[in-house]
Amino acid sequence: MLTQIKGLHHTTSMAADAQQNNDFFTKLLGLRRVKKTVNFDSPDVYHLYYGDEVGTPGTIMTYFPFPNIVKGRPGTGEVSETVFSVPTGTLDFWKDRFGNHGMSDLQEQTRFGAKRLCFRGPDGDGFALNEVDGDTREPFARGPVPADAGIQGFHGVTMRLRDGGATGELLKFMGYEEIGKEGAVTRLAIKDGNGADHVDLEVLPDAATAREGAGSVHHVAFAVDDRAAQLEVRKALLDTGFQVTPVIDRDYFWAIYFRAPGGVLFEVATNEPGFDRDEDIAHLGEALKIPDQHAHLRGKIEQFLTPLAD
Repeated sequence: MLTQIKGLHHTTSMAADAQQNNDFFTKLLGLRRVKKTVNFDSPDVYHLYYGDEVGTPGTIMTYFPFPNIVKGRPGTGEVSETVFSVPTGTLDFWKDRFGNHGMSDLQEQTRFGAKRLCFRGPDGDGFALNEVDGDTREPFARGPVPADAGIQGFHGVTMRLRDGGATGELLKFMGYEEIGKEGAVTRLAIKDGNGADHVDLEVLPDAATAREGAGSVHHVAFAVDDRAAQLEVRKALLDTGFQVTPVIDRDYFWAIYFRAPGGVLFEVATNEPGFDRDEDIAHLGEALKIPDQHAHLRGKIEQFLTPLAD
């Protein structure tokens, strides 16, 4: 069993409109935009990162907003829900806040003894706020949401699968332990992780396969401290028979990718070097950052991308 993985690093999804996406996460959910850059593989598309004050791994929601992208179809073989941690007793605040912004499709649930509020993003993205006792992570305090009610980072994700057996075994190999079952949902967690350390597997054998599009999670990334730990994980996965990419420099972390048995794309990302490598912490997410490989295209990229209003 691996011991290098600490929990989630980030979740990356797709959207249809960059401004709408930016406003949802910064003005409604109260996260900080910690980086404004472009897709490495398609530099005419933004890559937007949202998180806490400094973009701590385990708090980072990222998006590729593709104009005119088709809407995703929910189903199996995907991350169906990204779950945020909020302080106990704050769900009434969030219900009122969402209601005041015209959101009516809210569902209150209790899962594994904790209260949660499920809601949808602008593209139908699945989210939940999960009340957590004792989460010491500090929310972004300079946004529109009071710090005592703010999002503290991820609690985890839910993966919807036709068969959870092989994915469950993979997660256990990656250091997760099964801690409970409720109906079709099995919960796994990393002991003494980074707070973003829960994965729920929802098994729906008869559900249709998901179709990727706006509102879909593209991949989920797991956190390791550094490149040495990442190489150890990569070797162990290769030795186990997984097809893993070489290490890829993503400017703010190094990444490897592989496909889990249930169809979800997994990434293992380093906590280093962080989002302040090219911007002061006070100004994270303000300037458009272009990867070195596309630096010669900056003029064209800036003309093509619609400027974001903060």
